[in-house]
Amino acid sequence: MRWVRRYFGYSRGEARGLMVLLAIMLATIVAPILLRPELPAYLPATDQVQLNQLAAQLKEHRTVESGYASRYPKRDYKKFDAGGSRYPAVAQVALAPFDPNALSAEGWEARGVPHFVAARIVKYREAAGGFKSKAQLKKMYGLEDSVYQRLAPFLQLPEEAPKRDYAATKPGVDGKFPPFGSSDAPAGKFPRKPRSLQPFDLNTADTTQLMQIRGIGAGRAKWVVRYRNQLGGYLREDQLDEVFVLRDAPDLRDSLKKYTFVTPGYAPKTVNVNTATFDEMYLHPYIGKPRARLIVAYRQQHGPFKTVEDLKQIPILKPADWEKMRPYLRCE
Repeated sequence: MRWVRRYFGYSRGEARGLMVLLAIMLATIVAPILLRPELPAYLPATDQVQLNQLAAQLKEHRTVESGYASRYPKRDYKKFDAGGSRYPAVAQVALAPFDPNALSAEGWEARGVPHFVAARIVKYREAAGGFKSKAQLKKMYGLEDSVYQRLAPFLQLPEEAPKRDYAATKPGVDGKFPPFGSSDAPAGKFPRKPRSLQPFDLNTADTTQLMQIRGIGAGRAKWVVRYRNQLGGYLREDQLDEVFVLRDAPDLRDSLKKYTFVTPGYAPKTVNVNTATFDEMYLHPYIGKPRARLIVAYRQQHGPFKTVEDLKQIPILKPADWEKMRPYLRCE
């Protein structure tokens, strides 16, 4: 203690605290070693007894399972129906060339096809209007490949279905396609769209007129009419760029602008900003929920608008938004 005080210049209290700290550190290091529990002794004889008991239990378990399996043998569900009754046996016949389109379910069974697959083949054939190739039969669900390979040489069908003849759709010697509706033209599912089309009014056209334009189907035509109804009418052809299904189709927008027009002086349907409710205003594409909420709140605080230009007093309303909304608003 004196040496520590003399060497480090500690007071008596500081030297005593240092000694206590050193004693605690030493106890922290030594205590785990002294208090460590003794490792259990390994007894191989005891482990062997436990291992023998587990082996005996496993052997007994396997014996019970084998007895259960012999008492309740697995059933071949290909030979039994849902009620557990065995399908009636069908006499087998020698394989010879046959027409799959004239064979009944019993005929398929007589050639080695399981009962449920035979019924499925007949049902598919009736729905598809008959088999046209062996490839169709090969893809039947449940028909094992070994059964198909045994029947394939006797099927009176081509390996693959014949390809469709598209010669009628090719241009003739003059480089032109046959006219629609002529005897040389193929009968298509949809009528061919006219090659020469007169422009029509965008605000009065229905979906049938719009679908005459190449590339415009029923879905896009409905969207054009729907957006027109939401706006209250088109004022310019370039408003077609705002239609959702045409944003990524510039060629279709160009076709629509080419074959449509807006009548000069057309007056669109307008929204009365003094009487329209929030639910009525926000449905307009140029107003939306945020601007409708601002218009209604400003009207409640300052009273009805005297003119449409009074909407410019709404501080958050941007000039660009105002210019787009202006033709579709009125004050009454």
